[in-house]
Amino acid sequence: MASVLVLNSSASGSDSVSRQLVQATVDQLRSKNPALNVVARDLGADPVPHLSIETTAALRAGETGTAAQVEARAFSDALIAELKAADTLVIGAPMYNFGIPSTLKAWFDYVLRAGLTFKYGEAGPEGLVTGKRAIVLLSRGGLYSSGPAQPMDSQEPHLRTMLGFMGITDVTFVRAEKLGYGPEARQQAINDAQAELAKVA
Repeated sequence: MASVLVLNSSASGSDSVSRQLVQATVDQLRSKNPALNVVARDLGADPVPHLSIETTAALRAGETGTAAQVEARAFSDALIAELKAADTLVIGAPMYNFGIPSTLKAWFDYVLRAGLTFKYGEAGPEGLVTGKRAIVLLSRGGLYSSGPAQPMDSQEPHLRTMLGFMGITDVTFVRAEKLGYGPEARQQAINDAQAELAKVA
């Protein structure tokens, strides 16, 4: 059975454009496969804890001397299992201060683990999560895919790097830009993104 892992990371609730686009993506995928298994994590409403000195030692050095370390490793293992079980990853990623929400970064901090999702060899790093597809829904108040603000985009390149580091290189980005340019521009951006989704989902 085909499986999709859905990650929402917006803290804007029902007003979130990225959430709207995530739902539209899931609806598109389900229309083509009604039996689709969808596993969803709402990182905005139920965030992954940020790393601490204690939990970093658990994930990177394998330390399990405290209850928090044991819990962090078990949680990381569960998140990685969800990722590996999915055929498609759907990520809703709004731009916050030119980058991704810290809650989404925290998810990556728990799943990017040497020996499990990537490894280092003589030729350098190698991703271990291969054969998967990612659809990333980006929402932005300004225009960052081209023009003078493009160098300020730390959102899309960061996501592409982290996904690729794990071996997920089949990545489609769908952008809703200029959301802060007024109601008409906002609606046009949403309409354009949904039209793009109809082609790629």
